[in-house]
Amino acid sequence: MKLDEAIKSINLFSHISEDELKVLKEISHISRYEKDSILYYEADTTDKLLFLLEGQIKVYKIDKYDNEIFLYYVYANTMISELSSLEENQVRCFSNAEFIKESTLLSIDYKQFKESFLYQNELVMKFVEELIYKNQQLQCIINRELVFDATSKVAFMLINDLDMFNDLKRTEVSLLLHIQPETLSRVLKRLSRNGTIEIDKGKIIINNYDELKGIYMGVGI
Repeated sequence: MKLDEAIKSINLFSHISEDELKVLKEISHISRYEKDSILYYEADTTDKLLFLLEGQIKVYKIDKYDNEIFLYYVYANTMISELSSLEENQVRCFSNAEFIKESTLLSIDYKQFKESFLYQNELVMKFVEELIYKNQQLQCIINRELVFDATSKVAFMLINDLDMFNDLKRTEVSLLLHIQPETLSRVLKRLSRNGTIEIDKGKIIINNYDELKGIYMGVGI
């Protein structure tokens, strides 16, 4: 498949002008992948926007017990990349992606794509930022409900919603995280013994942000 034909085969680019097509061709590349090969692993980064031209991809996550949690399939004529920020020039991978058929990909330089297209319209930028924020919320729900164990759930909330954690009753936090109050109490006591946090008059104070973040990022304590 020729590069210009590949670009126009993606719905997002099907109505672009010839001038826009010329710019895209200069920052795009086509590549082939074999069945069962890995496109990327969770927490990898790339400087490319990825689109599937032909084939099929399985997207999944791995929980704390090395169980595979299937999320969805990516089919032809679909964007693969899961954007998390317009400010960074790297695309962070939220999950694992594996080819289940021989496939063809279109990759576009992310930084140059933003500069050539997104940055030209402030409304478009704001709209995309809102979509990315909604996507991040969904990713948090998936992690919290399907991937994280009890300790990871607590650590994630302490890092991202400490004020809410301290404002709510412990029973309310337990309901929010879908864990038992006794489990929450054990997790907090363990984190306190390790010195990761301290509890002062019922309020949580974080002593080691990196260690706490490492719990739900897969490092653990």
